[in-house]
Amino acid sequence: MSLLVKQESIYIETTSNLRWFFIFFILFYLEQLYKTNNHKMEHINWLSMIISTLLPIVVGFIYYHKNLFGKAWMNSLNITEEELEKGNKVLILGLSLVMSFFLSFFLINFNNSPGQEGQFDNFAHGAWHGFFVALVVGMPILFITGLFELKKLKILFINLAYWIITLTLMGGTLDAMNHWPN
Repeated sequence: MSLLVKQESIYIETTSNLRWFFIFFILFYLEQLYKTNNHKMEHINWLSMIISTLLPIVVGFIYYHKNLFGKAWMNSLNITEEELEKGNKVLILGLSLVMSFFLSFFLINFNNSPGQEGQFDNFAHGAWHGFFVALVVGMPILFITGLFELKKLKILFINLAYWIITLTLMGGTLDAMNHWPN
């Protein structure tokens, strides 16, 4: 019994340390972005960042619902709903939001690089950038990792389609809501 309690306290201490590491990392990351992109940072529409950060979660709730692709996704991973319920939801959603924020920050800078303002400040332009990133960055990462993990092609395509939809919506939202001077 004491070993179990000790392991649990180590887990709590480890997750607490990880939490502080991620908070420090996020603050450091934002400070560096502000220093290097000072001319851009003052023009960010933060509402667009919040919406874009929440989009992967919202799209994921819809896309991975059991009536859409959730059953196929679980079957290809050989997991059940009960096994999914065992996951640490606070940690999963918390880290997902942090990573979604990083994606949003990357996309807002990718969409609004020099020469891409004015007539290009619209949903379609940003959506194209999000789609492009999903294909040339997301797809290789998903497939290389998935192939080495011996995952079925079905799960790779299910996840790729999710990221194509999500990054397309994120890019479109960010570009439509942000108008920076060149």
